[in-house]
Amino acid sequence: MKAYAILLASGIGERTGSDLPKQFLKISGRTILEHSIEVFERNGSIDEIIVVINGQYVDFCQKILDQNSFKKIGKILVGGKTRQKSSHIGISSIVEDEAKVLIHDAVRPLISDQIINDCVAALDKHDAIDVAIPTADTIIRVNNDMIVEDILPRQFLMRGQTPQAFKLGIIKRAHSLAIESSNLKFTDDCGLVKMFNLAEIHIIKGEESNIKITYPIDLFVADKLFQIKHLPSIDSDLIQLQNKVLVIFGSSRGIGKAIADLAQQYGAKTYGFSRANGTDVRDMSSIQRALKEVVSRERCVNFIINTAGILKLGNLNDKPMPEVRDEIETNYIGCINVARASHDYLKRSKGALLFFTSSSHTRGRASYSIYSSTKAAIVNLAQALSEEWTSDGIRINIINPARTSTPMRLSNFGEEPPETLLSPQFVAEKALRALLQDYTGQVIDCTKNELPYF
Repeated sequence: MKAYAILLASGIGERTGSDLPKQFLKISGRTILEHSIEVFERNGSIDEIIVVINGQYVDFCQKILDQNSFKKIGKILVGGKTRQKSSHIGISSIVEDEAKVLIHDAVRPLISDQIINDCVAALDKHDAIDVAIPTADTIIRVNNDMIVEDILPRQFLMRGQTPQAFKLGIIKRAHSLAIESSNLKFTDDCGLVKMFNLAEIHIIKGEESNIKITYPIDLFVADKLFQIKHLPSIDSDLIQLQNKVLVIFGSSRGIGKAIADLAQQYGAKTYGFSRANGTDVRDMSSIQRALKEVVSRERCVNFIINTAGILKLGNLNDKPMPEVRDEIETNYIGCINVARASHDYLKRSKGALLFFTSSSHTRGRASYSIYSSTKAAIVNLAQALSEEWTSDGIRINIINPARTSTPMRLSNFGEEPPETLLSPQFVAEKALRALLQDYTGQVIDCTKNELPYF
């Protein structure tokens, strides 16, 4: 029996406060809709995907989908004014007498293969499936005056998610009856099946991470969940670096040197540049010369890492302007220069670019005003480039290491207990594993649980 996934993406997303519907907002370099489609595209239990879209965004959606290589999308349909109507449109487009149908909110991009597989398998025994998780919160019932009328027993309450799954005949019948009852409106499809008592609804265990993006905070949470989901795996085989061409700016010491040493151990063709050998990231022409030199020898560049950076502690009013400019030009303008010089080479190789930030990018600290602001700028730069360069096949990510035992740290803070610091080798391994992943636009936290950040 054929299995369909209907992705409902026709909402306008008013509650996110964005000009674009939430399904077209980007997380980790791709739209939420793309992430949702990707899960069903890769899942072996799904045969065909039907996307139901807002009529105002059909061309916009088609352009996004054209940039991908999705093969399972069978239809892109214009949805209705309500979720119920959009669901009915998707269901009605299936011509088989019987099939398995999964109806999913496109703004739940973190749906897992486990949930999809469980839903499809459960339809062998059941006619209707809901995905739900227990509620951790006490649920209260209130009246119109916002007075508590009842406190409901939590052990019998669950929070519904999607997908919801049905035998095609059951859900078509439910929608047909709903149309006959013209005033009947439900927020999900299981509600219709339950209203008309068409089948018992079997529960499949959902997941806390299968969140629905509704409010602005949900975008932040989803971005962090994607980051956790795509952390460089300790099982990633660094032997994949063998014969790859890697260029490192800031390679003479600290993390940059550790990356160069480790990459060479795994057979990468590693080229390191720094002020020590005449390459200054503040100078665009010196970066261009370095990359041209590498390409003249190797004919391509697969990976580029910029670890060059400086930290000069001190209050802003006490810092001479030449020192301020030097910190900005090295930390931030240097990344811009590396990115601009790298683009064409990485586009040819479908390669990856890696920058480094600091935990202070999330909140500036006294005595770190210039350093913190440059590190925040690097994150914004990389995230923007991850979107600009998506069609070029270039991945760009940012490593955010906890405090690390480097010469720069030693010169600013002196001797510290070794057990409170990461080793450059630990950070180097995480960085190289990140290069081998297929995600983009991610800030990758690099720490051991027991160690603090900067």
